[in-house]
Amino acid sequence: MRYLQTFNRRLRQLREAGRLSCWDVAEMCGVDEARVRSWETGDARHRSYPGVTELLDLCIRTETPLESLLDLEESGDGSQLELPGLAFSNSDDLSVALKELERELDRVQLSEEECELLRRFRKANTESRRMILQLLAH
Repeated sequence: MRYLQTFNRRLRQLREAGRLSCWDVAEMCGVDEARVRSWETGDARHRSYPGVTELLDLCIRTETPLESLLDLEESGDGSQLELPGLAFSNSDDLSVALKELERELDRVQLSEEECELLRRFRKANTESRRMILQLLAH
């Protein structure tokens, strides 16, 4: 996800600066510790991202500006926070724009089932992988 590429490092820095544990962040965001650890993991293959609600909860409860957690490109005038669902939304209704952003985050995030399938595929030997790919091709 374009705006969250360094979120894992920024979250860890926020936690360490505030002396917060993964459990503390999980409580703030209403998720479990494993979910927070997956947000912070250095391995992009196992990384997940917070939803809009969790991201906003974290910002509000830690008094952290959203911009400090996101990868934002400098725009020409710096007046618009360019996020999917916000900058490109045709709606003036913030709740509609946030729903678009949530859909975009959900679109790129793997489900638990997809993660498990990927883990098992990676552990499989070459012959098993070949058979799986043949099955999927049909």
